[in-house]
Amino acid sequence: MTIIHTNGFLEQYYEDCRNGTHVVGAELLMGLERLMEDMTSDDYIYDTTEADRRIHFIENCLCLTKSPFYGKPMILMDFQKAFISALYSFKMLDGVDRFQRALFLIARKNGKSELCSALLLTEMLIGGKGLDIVASSNDDNQASILTDAVDTMRQIIDPENKHTWRNQRGILCEKLKNKIFKLSDRTRNKEGRNIDIAVVDEVHEMKDNVIIKSIEQSQSLKISPKLILITTEGFVNDGFLDKELVRARAILRDEIDDLASRRYLPWLYTQDSEREVWEGNRANRLWMKSNPTLGKVKQYSYLEQQVDLARQSKADRSFVMSKDFNIKQSNAEAWLMLEDFNYIETFDIEDFRNALCLGAVDIAETTDLSCAKVLLMKPGDPKKYVFTKYFIPEGKLERSNDVTAGAKYLEWANAGMMKICPGNYLDVTIIADWFASLYKDYGLRLYKCGYDVKFATEFLTRMDQYGFDTEMVYQSPEIMNNPIKMVEADLKSRHIIGNNEIDRWCFGNASLKIDSRGNGLVVKIDGQIAKKIDGAVTTCILYEIFRRYRTEFTENV
Repeated sequence: MTIIHTNGFLEQYYEDCRNGTHVVGAELLMGLERLMEDMTSDDYIYDTTEADRRIHFIENCLCLTKSPFYGKPMILMDFQKAFISALYSFKMLDGVDRFQRALFLIARKNGKSELCSALLLTEMLIGGKGLDIVASSNDDNQASILTDAVDTMRQIIDPENKHTWRNQRGILCEKLKNKIFKLSDRTRNKEGRNIDIAVVDEVHEMKDNVIIKSIEQSQSLKISPKLILITTEGFVNDGFLDKELVRARAILRDEIDDLASRRYLPWLYTQDSEREVWEGNRANRLWMKSNPTLGKVKQYSYLEQQVDLARQSKADRSFVMSKDFNIKQSNAEAWLMLEDFNYIETFDIEDFRNALCLGAVDIAETTDLSCAKVLLMKPGDPKKYVFTKYFIPEGKLERSNDVTAGAKYLEWANAGMMKICPGNYLDVTIIADWFASLYKDYGLRLYKCGYDVKFATEFLTRMDQYGFDTEMVYQSPEIMNNPIKMVEADLKSRHIIGNNEIDRWCFGNASLKIDSRGNGLVVKIDGQIAKKIDGAVTTCILYEIFRRYRTEFTENV
């Protein structure tokens, strides 16, 4: 290989990663080793001249935009200099930039947005003339966040808008005729552009590659285009990032060898195992594998708190694993561990005669399993005493595949935990009658009853006839996140009494789907339709009603 000039940043970073000065995972080290091998290849030229221009400009002209570093010079860290050097210094033999596409995977709070902003602004100010530069993301808000960050960085160095300014079309540089504009899923006419450089942030939320394809097509006439994907891990199953990581990892393992793969730069900060998350600390620095700024930008105290939260809650665990350690999470995993819910503590409902109670129902399909519960408490006792009844139409027993998934409907019905209703469809008014029977037989006074929105009309009519007060609990991650955490905590503390066999079956079947904000929703494990979760969902609805009316309820138990 011909080395015209080298700043040494990439080589030094590789050596520091090898000797433990920087702690990195196997995937990043594998990528660095490939680059070191390419330095001895006759297929490429290595010249850091353009990388040096950008590094020098960033460190001497640009400032940071986020507290507590606002206004301070942007001094690049070793890993950032190495990445920029790799991205801009490898050339094909004809002098054209080798890398046209890069995937930069890094955990949150590691300066990702600042790096994106710096790269975009640098391209606009020194990258060339007549450049169309894109700040992109999956949605319009995220793309706006990126362009706003670029504009803040621009205003620090050009506060009077003498050389650059922003208008409705984007951010512009008059002298070089360069402009930065945003592109998102909501952008009209995504095709027909003439893009030179694009930074796409938060690609983990993309379900498909519509934006990416639009950018790629618009770069088809460019000699040295750049498409830089910068992201953390996410929760979209089989989305764009999943496919992109499969490709990137295949390139790292030398399973793909074509022109497109040779012009692709994977740069992945990942843990080597989930165990490193639980065993990591300040001394062994294992967390640095996915957090290269740890101790300098991202604080150990913050990450220690996040790991403590992850130990207590599956929702927090999934979010922290994904966002702070780049460990992919999906709803193919169980919500609870067996020891969390596999216990038996019963109570006698006669002990609560004439008591106040809260209720909840999950009325799924009228041809399937449904569940109803009431929550009872004793003065000064944090435990929740939950009395449950399941309902299923008779026709379900004859054509059900649920037996193979662990269902014992006849056995449960004979034990009194379930009511088998005649016919192929469930008459949901029977569930309302069950609440009425609790008042008739035990004097239980239903204060509030939560319900899901599905198939509830006839149930609500009958509940209204009985004079019961009902309230909808919409099944969204924003609403259900808190009650899910409360249920999980009370199960772990053995504070839910009356957890019957069907409940335990449902808890064992339940998975947790996490959204991009870290909120959870109880769902079925992927591909396991026959495994019912009605009891788990109803418990969470019940806890949401308890959360809403805790003060009034506990004052009157």
